[in-house]
Amino acid sequence: MTTPVCTSASTAAVPATQTLAYPSFAAYVRARQPVLLRTARSLTANQSDAEDLLQTALTKTYTAWERIEDHRALDGYVRRALLNTRTSQWRKRKVDEFACEELPEPEPAAGAAGAAGAADPAEQQALRDAMWRAIMKLPARQRAMVVLRYYEDLSETQTAEVLGVSVGTVKSAVSRALGKLRDDPELGRVR
Repeated sequence: MTTPVCTSASTAAVPATQTLAYPSFAAYVRARQPVLLRTARSLTANQSDAEDLLQTALTKTYTAWERIEDHRALDGYVRRALLNTRTSQWRKRKVDEFACEELPEPEPAAGAAGAAGAADPAEQQALRDAMWRAIMKLPARQRAMVVLRYYEDLSETQTAEVLGVSVGTVKSAVSRALGKLRDDPELGRVR
């Protein structure tokens, strides 16, 4: 079996009219849009900005469609249009930041400093973490009663029913547990 080989340079040259890989701009967009959209997405922060960027670059490509001789280089042309358009957008962006004498701090909410004693979220989180570590030191029965009573917000009667004990047992166990929590040295440091 023989393989045909091109022996003359004149038959190897393809006329410029045959280098059109895509018969129309619409055919090119249909074929290459997913790939080009991925490229645009890598240049922007979100999907809708990428779609807008690609649309702008394709508009520029459409206006130059007749001038592009080699349609095999269309992807490069569109990618360059994407990059140039994105660079122009970045340069034109409006910066809404300005220097000021005092940093604007949000006013603490009226209830935020109430029970926790600290308006700072970091301090509140430190107190919560310390509280859970102290609760985990309690015996299992006292821990269950404190969690049901104060974290699950059950009444003494409901807590007693859930655990199958008397209301007096719940009262005395919770009282002892709260005493241990008040004496916990780690909670004393974060208060």
